[in-house]
Amino acid sequence: MAEKYEGFCVKCKKKVEIKDPQIITLKNGRKAVKGKCPNCGTTIYRFLGSS
Repeated sequence: MAEKYEGFCVKCKKKVEIKDPQIITLKNGRKAVKGKCPNCGTTIYRFLGSS
């Protein structure tokens, strides 16, 4: 993926660039990006817009 996504890591308490981002569809139909924090390895989710 060429796109870069930023998300908030609750463990580091700061915005970080998501490592290994994957676009997924949740049970309710919303799209999100799932990946890891590059500093601590915690899973990060970022919800995407409807478009």
